[in-house]
Amino acid sequence: MTSKDVLRGNMAVADHTINGYLADLKDSDLMIRAVAGMNHIAWQLGHVISAERHFAELVSPGSCPALPEGFDEAHSKEAAKGDDPAKFLSLAEYQSLWKTQRAATLAVLDAVADSDLDKADPDKYPPYAPTVGALLSLIGLHPLMHAGQFVAVRRLLNKPISM
Repeated sequence: MTSKDVLRGNMAVADHTINGYLADLKDSDLMIRAVAGMNHIAWQLGHVISAERHFAELVSPGSCPALPEGFDEAHSKEAAKGDDPAKFLSLAEYQSLWKTQRAATLAVLDAVADSDLDKADPDKYPPYAPTVGALLSLIGLHPLMHAGQFVAVRRLLNKPISM
């Protein structure tokens, strides 16, 4: 197994987990805040997609498809408190964007030389992911950081345990 196989596997686990949590949700479920101050799933999905695109673009500029106009702003930290469903997308739209972005991310991973995984760029990469390998690892881990909030919504809706 190579380092790239591990990174690819982390992304696959994240996809499997999040897709499992979303499988039986309706569009309206995406707007639920299980507890005060928690982000709703619609915002989180957009945030994860936007972040993945940003990190992949840091590794390989110009490699990712554009997101819809205004998407990044609608899923920014400042927009997290928004509760107007009209400002967010349907579950199917989020899933389509994520699938398209993930394909682009995997193409970036495939194109990176193993020797470049240790490449650092302190002027461009954030301190919490200082190398190409760390950025690609973060792409796999980041959705799982949000998965607990998805579970809280599922429990509130009395959905079955899915993972």
